[in-house]
Amino acid sequence: MGARLAWPAAVLVVAAVSLLSLAVGTRPVPPGTVLDALLHGGSTPDALVVRSLRVPRTEIGLTAGAALGLAGAALQAVTRNPLADPGILGLSQGAAAGVVFAIALGLANGFGGYVWYAFAGAVVAACLVYAIASRGRGGASPVKLALAGTALAAMTGGATTVVLTSSSATLDQFRFWQVGALSGRDADTVARMLPFLVAGALLVLACAPGLDALALGDDTARALGHRVHVVRGAAALGATLLTAAAVAAAGPIAFIGLAVPHLARRILPGSHRRILPLSALLGAALLLAADVAGRVVRAPAEVPAGVMTALVGVPVLVVLVRRKVAST
Repeated sequence: MGARLAWPAAVLVVAAVSLLSLAVGTRPVPPGTVLDALLHGGSTPDALVVRSLRVPRTEIGLTAGAALGLAGAALQAVTRNPLADPGILGLSQGAAAGVVFAIALGLANGFGGYVWYAFAGAVVAACLVYAIASRGRGGASPVKLALAGTALAAMTGGATTVVLTSSSATLDQFRFWQVGALSGRDADTVARMLPFLVAGALLVLACAPGLDALALGDDTARALGHRVHVVRGAAALGATLLTAAAVAAAGPIAFIGLAVPHLARRILPGSHRRILPLSALLGAALLLAADVAGRVVRAPAEVPAGVMTALVGVPVLVVLVRRKVAST
C-alpha cells in the first residue's frame, strides 16, 4: 500500500473504530444519536451514556494504544530486536510495581492517581536496566539491554508478587487494574496522561533519523554523525514515558507494542519517520477494536481489552517467532 493511501486509510480506520466504541455496548446507541450527543449535547439517557461513559473510555483507548504502538516501534529500533515490546526493558513491570507499592502504602487510589507512581516505577526500571547494560565493554548494546531488561522484569515481578500475596486489600484493588481494561476511567485520567504522552511522543519522533541509522549498526551510525548513546537513551526515555502513561491508565496491555510496529513496517517499509506515526495510529485502532470486541463477545458481560489483545497476540507472536527461526 502506497503512502498516499496508507495515511487516509489509517485515519479512516481510527475514526470508524472510535465511532463503534461510542455506539457499541450493553446499551447500543445508533450512530446518528452518537453524533448528535457529541455535537449538540442533550440529557437523554443515550446522550449521557455516550458523553459520560464512552467518550472517556474511547479517549483512553486511543491514547494508550497510540502510546504502546509508538513505544514498541521505538524499542524494536533501539534494541534491534523484532520481538521487543515495552516489556523487554522491564518498563511495563516497573510501572506495575510502582502502582502496587503505591496501593500498598496507601499513596494512590483510583486510576487517575496511578500515573505518577507508574511513571516513577518505569523510570527507575529504565535507569537500572541502562546502568546494568552500560557496564563492561561495548556499553549498552542491544543484546545487553534485552538481557538486563529480562532479568530486571523477573526480579520486579517477584517483588510485586510478594507484596500482593502479603496484602489482600492491595490484591483486591490491584487485580481490577492488572487485567488491562478501558472501563471505569474518567476524563481526568486522560488529562493526567497527556503531558507524558506528548513529551514521550516528541522525544521518540525526534529520534527517527537516529533510529534509521541505528538499524545499520552502531559503527555505521557513528560514521554518519549520530551519537549512538544519546539516540538510544533519548528514544528509550521517550518509550518509558509513553509506556508509563499507557500502563497507568489502562493497565498492562499485552502485544500492542509487539505486533503493531510489524504491521506498520509491512504497510510502509523504510524510514522511521513514517513507521513511528503509523504505529501510533494502528496501535490506537487495534486497542480500541479489542475493547469493542470484548463488549460483543460475551454480551451483556464484557471481556477486558487486555485479555482480548492477549488472545489475538499469541498467534501473532507464534508467527513472528517461526518467521525469525526460518530466516536464520
